[in-house]
Amino acid sequence: MNTPVTIIGAGLGGLVLARVLHVNGIPSRVYEADPSPAARKQGGMLDIHDYNGQIALQAADLVDEFHAIVVEGRQTMRVLDPDGTVLMDKADDGDGGRPEVMRGDLRQMLLDSLPAGTVRWDHKVSGVRALGKGGHEATFACGCTVVTSLLVGADGAWSRVRPLLSDATPEYAGAAFVETYLFEADTRHPAAAKAVGGGSMIAPSPGKEIFAHRERGATLHAYVQLTRERDWFAAVDFTDAAAATARIAQEFDGWAPELTALITEADTAPVLRPHYALPAGLRWERVPGVTLVGDAAHLAAPNGEGANLAMLDGAELGKALAAHPGDVEAALTAYEQAMFLRPTEDVMFEGAEVKGIDSDDNTAQGLVDMIAKGDSRA
Repeated sequence: MNTPVTIIGAGLGGLVLARVLHVNGIPSRVYEADPSPAARKQGGMLDIHDYNGQIALQAADLVDEFHAIVVEGRQTMRVLDPDGTVLMDKADDGDGGRPEVMRGDLRQMLLDSLPAGTVRWDHKVSGVRALGKGGHEATFACGCTVVTSLLVGADGAWSRVRPLLSDATPEYAGAAFVETYLFEADTRHPAAAKAVGGGSMIAPSPGKEIFAHRERGATLHAYVQLTRERDWFAAVDFTDAAAATARIAQEFDGWAPELTALITEADTAPVLRPHYALPAGLRWERVPGVTLVGDAAHLAAPNGEGANLAMLDGAELGKALAAHPGDVEAALTAYEQAMFLRPTEDVMFEGAEVKGIDSDDNTAQGLVDMIAKGDSRA
């Protein structure tokens, strides 16, 4: 099969690209390894920023649809000391700068905005190869192939398309999340629910922190972050939920029980999410007929920007292709030159610098001071 624009990966970046192309009358096809849209849980809450993610949705002509899926009131933020002292309780000011949505709802909104058949499910890439003159062939596990004049890798951290452009591979970033959920928290886990409040809560400390978000209803989604070597996590038996829970909780010995409850009272088994990153400032020489968006291009450890940047990448690539009809290389050059200049580090809190969790400055008071500094620049 021959398609003019072939997108590998039906994540947010790939779908925004397909949508922006559709808005501009450019056909595309998206190939996704998952067998169906519901095959995997799509993650928790995302705050969609007015300086990147929302710009992408404007280009996709989906602003009204986006506002319809926003979960109101979730922009509140609390900062707690490990002893449970509340140092900041920032209300949702309703400014629309970072409205929260469920990632699954956002993905479904994008899927619904595309013509039927745009996404081909159950197509896991087994290999890609250059054919010359900008053409490429992708082969799938089913044995089928597609030939395209523009191949876009929107296939995340372990991209199968990236090797066409760069030999860079993700490396362990020195930390990991341990992910938990507490359901019906207002009645079943009231102390944890009170600590988290109505939106997000962070309790930082050098080398460790607990971050939690109230999702729809009374579901609390927690990310327990630890700076540890891979061998340390490998020694924790995550197939034994009780033992893994106890081992992770041990690292927070002495913390307030309403915080450690996000670990010990979890209604789900703890799930390990190691952090990986590509080399900072990754660049590549222009290769005809192929490019990357999102984590395939600039994977970084979780910093609040990844999904937003992937969406912006997709939108900017779509706009570049529309602005250079008949000249794919001019479009890809313009897109990549701009993408390479975009910051991928965390720009949370209106420009205030965020310290890493292994920093001595990663304290609750340090975070509150940083947020205040950022607000003073707004």
